[in-house]
This record gives sequence, C-alpha cells and structure tokens, in this order.
Amino acid sequence: MRKLFILIALVTCSVSAQQLPTRAMDDLNWMEFRQIVPTKVKTVLVTVGTLEPHGVINNGADNTAPVAIANAIAADINALVAPHIPYGVTGSMSPYPGAVHISEDAFRGYFRAVLEGMVKNGFKNIVVINGHGGGQTAILNAVASEIALAHKVNTLVINWWSLASDVTLEVFKEDGGHAGINETAFIQAINPKLVHKELYTGKDMTTANPAPGTWSAVPAPSTIGLYKEGQGWPKDFDQAKADEYYKKVIAKVKALVQDILKKWEMAGFN
Repeated sequence: MRKLFILIALVTCSVSAQQLPTRAMDDLNWMEFRQIVPTKVKTVLVTVGTLEPHGVINNGADNTAPVAIANAIAADINALVAPHIPYGVTGSMSPYPGAVHISEDAFRGYFRAVLEGMVKNGFKNIVVINGHGGGQTAILNAVASEIALAHKVNTLVINWWSLASDVTLEVFKEDGGHAGINETAFIQAINPKLVHKELYTGKDMTTANPAPGTWSAVPAPSTIGLYKEGQGWPKDFDQAKADEYYKKVIAKVKALVQDILKKWEMAGFN
C-alpha cells in the first residue's frame, strides 16, 4: 500500500507540472483544447456565484472569491478553469441595488447544462467552487450528484467559507458571517480596492442570522449577516490578517481537492 501511495504521488506531481498554454478554458482554441482534454487534463474547476450586496465590499464578492480560489489552485491540481457563472439564486438580498436574482428552476437548468457540457468535452472530474450559499447550495449539490450518477463522472461541490470555518476561528478567534469579518478579509486580500472602509459604520450594520423557523424578512434587514450573535462583524480591516486568512483558505481548499482526486484515483474512478 505504501508503494501505491508513493506511485500515485509521483504521478500526480508529474502531471501537475505539465506546461500548458493556459489554465483558462476561455483562452484556449479548439485545437489546443482537443490536445489537452482528457489526455493531459481530466479535471475542470467550475466557479459559481451571484450578484448581491455584501456590506462595504463589492456586490460581486461571491464571484470574486471562487474565481480567485480556482485560479490559485488550478496548476497544483492539474485542472482547467471554466468560464465563471456569475448569476445565481440571490433571494432576500435581491431588492438591494445592483443585485440580480435568477429563479431556482432557471438556475438549475442552466447549471445542469453547463455540467453536461463539461462531460461532453471529456472531463472526468468536475469540481464546483461555490461562492454563494442559501438555496443555491442545495441546487448545486443535487445537480452535481445527478450528473455524476448519470454520466459516470466524478463531482465535488465546495462551499469555501464553510470548509474554512475552522480557519476563520483560527485567524480571527471568532465565527464569521455573510460579508462578515471572514468574507470581507478574503476580498481584502484579493483586492483591497474592493473594500470601502469609509462606508462602514460598525456593528449597527449587522444582523444575526435567525435560528431556523424563528423569523424571515424580505428584503433582508442587513447586508452583513452574522452566524453567531455578537461575533463576526468586520472590525479593524487588518491587511496582515486578511492575507493570512486568504493563504490558509487557499491551502485548505487545495488540500481537500487533492485528497478527493487521489482517493478517486485509488478507487479506480479516474
């Protein structure tokens, strides 16, 4: 078994080190793509988000985050990065300026068509990096599972902020929230210009997320939603902490994907 692990590690290292003209599907022509997939690359990263308010960071934070993650890990896991899906199921945030809401039925059908396109083009491993929660997560999970079973491919859906909840506690010593200390820091590390600290008025801009079955409001009363009462609102906008958080989140996501890919390979699914 030890020899098998060593062999898989060597193969993975060799494959991930391959030189490609680009990791972006958008930038490949059809002849380049035909030479790469699936002979050299079997894995595709599909990023999904939405447009909705996020306190004092950009409305497109749910797009900015997963795209940055995909670009950061693509070479190390030997994947191509698919064009981003920027519109999603925004829900109670949709009344705010600049938000766009797609109905669940429309989103489900579109997402399914995208994944079926990835299957048709020869990808064996479809890794979905999601930037937006709520009802959208359930749709992604359901459709990805259906595609995997129907087409005998491998699918993985990652909600980065949830996967990295332990990283949030490690770096900030408290839980986060929608547009909270964790998501704001992640965007700040990607591009500080997207964080408008001058517009931030503190804790009064936040609302603790309600316990299931207690209450629901449309529009949402605040664009910063805390996971736990009294925790998670942005505070000092510390760049060093933001950079630390970003690096640890990227490492966490990459480690998960590498582990899942390795185990699929060992099980004979790749």
